[in-house]
Amino acid sequence: MILTDERWQKLLAVRATNPGAVRQAYATRKRRPQLLSDQGTLFLIAADHGAGDDRRALLERLLVALADPAVDGVIGTPDIVEELLLLGALHDKVVFGSMNPGDGFTGYDARTLVDCGLDGGKLRLAGAAPNLQACADAVTELAAYGLVAMIELPEAPARAVTVAAGLGTTSAHTWLKLPSTISAAVLGATTLPVVLDGVPPDRMLSHPVVRGLVMGPTQLGGNAEAAVEAAAKILEAAK
Repeated sequence: MILTDERWQKLLAVRATNPGAVRQAYATRKRRPQLLSDQGTLFLIAADHGAGDDRRALLERLLVALADPAVDGVIGTPDIVEELLLLGALHDKVVFGSMNPGDGFTGYDARTLVDCGLDGGKLRLAGAAPNLQACADAVTELAAYGLVAMIELPEAPARAVTVAAGLGTTSAHTWLKLPSTISAAVLGATTLPVVLDGVPPDRMLSHPVVRGLVMGPTQLGGNAEAAVEAAAKILEAAK
């Protein structure tokens, strides 16, 4: 077990008695110099919504996944990112902070992502006009700081992909997070780099705009180590 009783109890104690440890953990995180792996891919673990109720079990799966060198990093809400930081799991990893894990922008903001030394923000795009405007504003602000804006589309017809790609005053730092069920034809609607949600057929991973994949806690299943290894092999073979 990676998350031993001792580590778990220490985490709970820090949470209760030393809130300043969170800021210190952000400040002392060792960042890696580039976003992509040496193979030009990006393999992320997502824990920003629908993560379940058993926090210790969730953190255990995340720690197992992040311990695999094939995993480049994580997407998470502030609480999960901070717990992983306190557990020392995010050195030399890419970290995306979730900006709107639920309704509205209730997570990280762009200035905080910069101050915390994270690599970008993830935005969940819905169809309502207020959400579109908020996402566009976030893309603009993230780009001004030189951070990646990763836009997640739960459903991704070609029209939605082109709308997402055009948000903000520049698309220079925009990535797209699209369903693994997407078609090659829809992927052809953009030149922006794409990560696929889940493990798609290898022919989709070989599409030129696709740079990698994202796995969530439920996709890690009961054996996170085996799930990560299998996904890493598929990604490596496709690229």
